[in-house]
Amino acid sequence: MGVPKKRTSLSKKRISKNIWKRKGYSVYLKAFSLGRSLLNGNSKMFFYGWLKKKSNDKFKI
Repeated sequence: MGVPKKRTSLSKKRISKNIWKRKGYSVYLKAFSLGRSLLNGNSKMFFYGWLKKKSNDKFKI
């Protein structure tokens, strides 16, 4: 396993942490947007089926 030879400076730590946080924020925005469009019925890129009840009480998608 690779071990860093020298200590990472505070500014480099902050930069990498902010990049990591920014990636998570963009994923959050996409998921929130998809959820909002599903609730409004405007989704064009996400397909899903409603549950339908069969005669023998099992669910089918």
